[in-house]
Amino acid sequence: MSFETKTPKESGYYFPAEFAPHTATWLSWPHKEASWPDKIHTIFPYYAQFIKELTKGELVKINVADEVMKNFAIGHLQYAGVDLSKVEFYFHPTNDAWCRDHGPAFLINPVANQKKVIVDWGYNAWGNKYPPYDLDDVIPTLIGKHYNIPVYHPGIVMEGGSVEFNGKGTVMTSTACLLNPNRNPQLNQQQIEEYLCNYYGMEQVLWVDEGIVGDDTDGHIDDTVRFVNEDTVITVIEENKNDENYALLQHNLQQLKTMRLLNGKQLNIVELPMPDEIIWEEQRLPASYANFYIANKSVIVPTFRCNKDEKALQIIQGCFPGREVVGIDSTEIIWGLGSFHCLSQQEPLI
Repeated sequence: MSFETKTPKESGYYFPAEFAPHTATWLSWPHKEASWPDKIHTIFPYYAQFIKELTKGELVKINVADEVMKNFAIGHLQYAGVDLSKVEFYFHPTNDAWCRDHGPAFLINPVANQKKVIVDWGYNAWGNKYPPYDLDDVIPTLIGKHYNIPVYHPGIVMEGGSVEFNGKGTVMTSTACLLNPNRNPQLNQQQIEEYLCNYYGMEQVLWVDEGIVGDDTDGHIDDTVRFVNEDTVITVIEENKNDENYALLQHNLQQLKTMRLLNGKQLNIVELPMPDEIIWEEQRLPASYANFYIANKSVIVPTFRCNKDEKALQIIQGCFPGREVVGIDSTEIIWGLGSFHCLSQQEPLI
């Protein structure tokens, strides 16, 4: 089912904040060896631990290619002690595991007859870096068909990790990613803002410039700035002035300080340290505590066997008094150049 006569915004739909209640979390089971060269076997215990934590408060819906992959997944989940009654599998083959970017963007309108719709943005594996991506690109539409709910197709490239929402009409993103010519070279900043507002149901777009070093997405916002409530953001800062992230993140911080929300308020800004740099095979990895996932019962934070882990968990816990903050070791997972937020996409409760 597809209707394109009106935009989602014109029909009263909007993308809820991640901290709003979920029905489920969507994942795509990791299987692409090239995303974790020589190490994919090391990630499954931590990935299963992530799923176990999610199932304490919501369903987990997992895209798999076939029965073989489903059974492989079940083996890891059983070994980790996951409650399989909270896990559903869908035979939707994928190219890769990064469900934040290729998964469905669910929008809601509580007063409509059709309360939930999906937006299927174009997906090109972060500027055609990792073809093929044809299977990933159709995942939202497959999920829409399964639910028999409308699917909108804006016709431009957009990734879930590049946008961050406060649930009150504001979306934040980065110029490093959305204005990169490898995404939508035919569009200028104002045109991209119009797409964001029309297809996410937003009123305001706020921009920071920079991403972190080592991020192959060209600067996704989910590694740098996250809304924890409608007027508060966590932003990562680098404490070491000699680190190549230091100036980039200070620049973002200064931009955040000048921003105003729709109601005229300044942002409350909580500063979060960056972990020590992680190098693997002479490559700096994009490790960031900001790549946490806000689940119904908990906030799941990547940790990196670093002496700043505990401080980061305490800072994040201070921002989420109603949820338990849980750290899960992401040192193996980050070799794939993403972590828990990159791997997951929430389905809102309505």
